[in-house]
Parts: sequence; structure tokens; C-alpha cells
Amino acid sequence: MSKEITATLVMDLRKRTGVGMSKCKEALVEAEGDIEEAIHILRKKGMASAVKKGARETNEGVIGFAENDTVAYLVEVNAETDFVVQNDRFKEFLQNICDEALATKPKSVEDFLQQKYSKHASLTVDEYRAETVHSLGENIQIKRVLDFDKSGERTVGIYSHMGGKIVTVVVLQGASGQEALAREIAMHVAAESPDFLKPDEIPADVLKKEEEIARSQIQNKPPEIQDKIVQGKLKAYYEQSCLLNQKYVKDSSMTVQEFVEKAAKDAGKSFEVVEFVRWQIGV
Repeated sequence: MSKEITATLVMDLRKRTGVGMSKCKEALVEAEGDIEEAIHILRKKGMASAVKKGARETNEGVIGFAENDTVAYLVEVNAETDFVVQNDRFKEFLQNICDEALATKPKSVEDFLQQKYSKHASLTVDEYRAETVHSLGENIQIKRVLDFDKSGERTVGIYSHMGGKIVTVVVLQGASGQEALAREIAMHVAAESPDFLKPDEIPADVLKKEEEIARSQIQNKPPEIQDKIVQGKLKAYYEQSCLLNQKYVKDSSMTVQEFVEKAAKDAGKSFEVVEFVRWQIGV
């Protein structure tokens, strides 16, 4: 069943792709209102590059974090307006919630909300949230929490950008005491927005769609060179989407993988990036 092609839907597609309104509408009509399929259609026609889903607008908020020697926690708290986000009471709530997560180590938002709030034993965390809502006169939600283990030879680097609108985390395995290096890579993640760590972590369906798009763009090329061109296009996709394949933002003469290998050699150790996270308000 096709979906109604509204002006709002066309505008959303335009925001996500940068393609003109008329072409967006044509793509949506062809896709029967399915915005993801419309993006696929535009990309096959060479009108839109890889599009991230994070362009959609949503609530305001801040991503906070807290850490100790064994674990680090990220917490995203949303509000309705940036005015409230800048309020000292909101900032206090965010810090308290981050500290609470670090102390109690919840594994999900649902569990976290139902547990007792340690600073006021008569309240659950959710009841503390409700009190803050009443105080500020605006809806506030704890959207997500995530922990990062620091045990063994693991280093966690955290980078906060734009006052907590974007927060990134990079985990190095086989390297204790390399927080500065991990944070450098986390800064790269904030700037370059990789989707995957490395090519072999790209889901098969995603890779298949990229190859389909590549082949649709070279149908006029001689058959004997099409495979080579497709491989070149996939290599370019890896360089765009995979952290370790991206050009290092502070030195484009090397990839992130080469930057890490050089740092490991300089330190006389062997370590690797095993995890990264990029959280952004509204994504």
C-alpha cells in the first residue's frame, strides 16, 4: 500500500539527501512513499551520496558521561527545548544521572529507571526524573545508557563536542594508559562519522545494496572492466564508511589504521581499535 506523498515527506527527503524538491517528489512517487527506497532510487541515479539516517530532527538534549578506573558510562537525556537544556537544574540532573549510572551499573534504561535513586532512597530514578520535570515545567527523558569496560588491557577515550550534542567513544584493546590516543581517534569519529569499524563488519545486505548501486551507475561501461570499476567503488565506500579505512582527519597521508599502527610501534606495543560509538542528539 503506497503512502501519501506529503510536502513534509518531500522536505524530509530533501534534508536527508540535498536533492532538489521536484526530484525528491519523483523518487517518492516511484517508491510509493517509502523514504528509504526513495533514497535508494536517488543514489542509483547518482543524485545522492551515502545518506545517514541522522538528519531527522528530534528533541533537544545533552549526552553526559562519567568514568572511573574500571568502567565508563554514557547517558543521553532529552528535553523539549535548548532553553531548558542550558538550565543549571537540568545540568545538575544530567550529572547526577551519570554519576548514578557509574555507581550502580545499569544494563538498560528500563532497569535504570526502576532502581532506587541512591541520593534519595524514597525515590526511584524515574521518580527523580519526574520531580525534575515538575521543577522545570518541561518533559525530560533518559533516552539511553551505555557502559564501556576498562578491565584488562583496555583503554577508553571519550570526546565531547558542541557541549555534549555529540559524544564519541573509542576503545583500544591491548593498551592500558593510552587515553590520549583513544581520545584523538574519538575526535576523528566525531568529525568523520564512520558507520562501521572495518569492511568485514558491514552487514551483507548493506554491502549487496552498495554493489547494486555501483553496477547501476556503470552499465554503459565495457563488461570486461565493470567488475574492476565496482571494486574501486566499493573501496571508496569503505574509505567513507569504515573507521579504520578512513583518512585520518589530522593527517590525510595515512588512514586511521595506519595512524594506530604507527602509535603502537612508537609505544613499543601492539594494540588495536576494537570498538567505537558516536552518539548525537536526535540520531
